[in-house]
Amino acid sequence: MAVTISDVARAAGVSKGAVSYALNGRPGVSDVTRQRIVEAAKQLGWKPSLRAKGFSSSKAYALGLVVARDLKLLGTDPFFPAFIAGIESTLSEHEYALVLTIATDPDAEERSYRKLVEGGRVDGVILTDMRNDDSRIALLRELKLPAVTLERSDTPSPFTALRTDDTDAITAAVDHLIGLGHTRIAHVGGAQAYVHGRSRRLAWERALFAAGLPADLFADADFTASGGVTATEALLRRPDRPTAIVYANDLMATAGQSFALTHGFTVPGDLSITGFDNAEFAQYLNPPLTTISSDPLRWGRLAAAVLLDQLAGTHDGQDIVLPPPKLLVRGSTGPVRFSTT
Repeated sequence: MAVTISDVARAAGVSKGAVSYALNGRPGVSDVTRQRIVEAAKQLGWKPSLRAKGFSSSKAYALGLVVARDLKLLGTDPFFPAFIAGIESTLSEHEYALVLTIATDPDAEERSYRKLVEGGRVDGVILTDMRNDDSRIALLRELKLPAVTLERSDTPSPFTALRTDDTDAITAAVDHLIGLGHTRIAHVGGAQAYVHGRSRRLAWERALFAAGLPADLFADADFTASGGVTATEALLRRPDRPTAIVYANDLMATAGQSFALTHGFTVPGDLSITGFDNAEFAQYLNPPLTTISSDPLRWGRLAAAVLLDQLAGTHDGQDIVLPPPKLLVRGSTGPVRFSTT
């Protein structure tokens, strides 16, 4: 059972009001009494209630995360569980809570942010899945809600961003495949409305153009397994089919690899495959997936820490630049067996 102020008052031989004054650093008790109360609280293992602290300071002691994803799809994306675990690990150290909201359409997403503010439920929010021309920036400015974003949108933003550069890793994946003799290298991209979906496609294009190769094998998908299957099927049915595919995340790459194997293609013999994220399951596939490293747990921890620092007035407002992800070569990529050119 949790230790209450009444328990501390009885142990220290004082009133509950005196305990409240002492533990909240307010005047009204002598130094000797304050010390006795603090010692009693320490011995009993008393911890402050976040609810009570919130009432006394007009702070919620909570951060918000609104995820605009289909609920059925959220559990299949390996990024978000690890990212949320990272946030929680930081918040638990500071006695903060996470308010997680799932929004399934744009209107629900805007309503979610407004409810968080109107109800005084959070002190700030973390924005993920940044979009090109992101309307949430203006909304949060209107609501005067502090925020940290994962990557920067092309929309001017006053909020601190956590950034990394996907370009080098995607370029390394394309160069790796070119070095294996591949000239027909496709890309199964994530939703192009997202900053990271578009940046990975552009990096793939630039890497091919730099090598004098066409970037004409692009399939637009949505970061989901079913999207990966549909895009892979369309690419492999082409008469000029690719001999290698660079996927924008591991989930689509895994689904694409499964589709290829069940339809008579060998991996990497007939088709080389690369992913992005380095989800834990990627190393256990057959063959293990060549992919690009990412650390969503670290992203979550850092996003929460930066936002807490910002709320405390101890962050300078500068963006945080994380080290670029690296290519991890495994068994799903190999020398080209034939050329369609």
